[in-house]
Amino acid sequence: MRPDPSPARGGGPSARFSLKAMPDLAYYASLPRTRGAAAALLLDDLGRVLLVKPTYKEGWFLPGGVIEAGESPRTACLRECEEELGLVPAVGGLVCVDWAPPREGVDAANVFVFGGTVTADETARLTLPPDELSDHALVRPEKIDEFAPPHIARRMGPALRALAGGRTVYLEDGREP
Repeated sequence: MRPDPSPARGGGPSARFSLKAMPDLAYYASLPRTRGAAAALLLDDLGRVLLVKPTYKEGWFLPGGVIEAGESPRTACLRECEEELGLVPAVGGLVCVDWAPPREGVDAANVFVFGGTVTADETARLTLPPDELSDHALVRPEKIDEFAPPHIARRMGPALRALAGGRTVYLEDGREP
């Protein structure tokens, strides 16, 4: 909303908001929606990446999932880790945002990847939901291509470099534009 600067309203920065400036809620409701997902890039003390194997699709992935309505990406990441791993790992900042294009009948999504760690004790206590995940593995970064689908494997190199450098990288389908 923009303030109504007319003298009748008092004008200036502290002016009250005009009802004419109210957003058109129908317009906002008509705008396209973008799906979002959040994942955790968890490294153990040897620098290996924690991957999980879903029961409902091929390949290995980072723990994570869809951001629910009204949920922040970080909150979604932590919730998904708790649901998928049975624990809430130490997760720091955002290391990667990857725009995932439409694929195999699934709409495009913005994927937020947060960096973190997982200890040997935590790894030993992982509790996977059997209807969703069949296994987990700690994988050396150079071996991720052997586990993950290409679009996921492409994301790993830039995300790992960003994590090591304490920065965030933007990707499109796992590639830096």
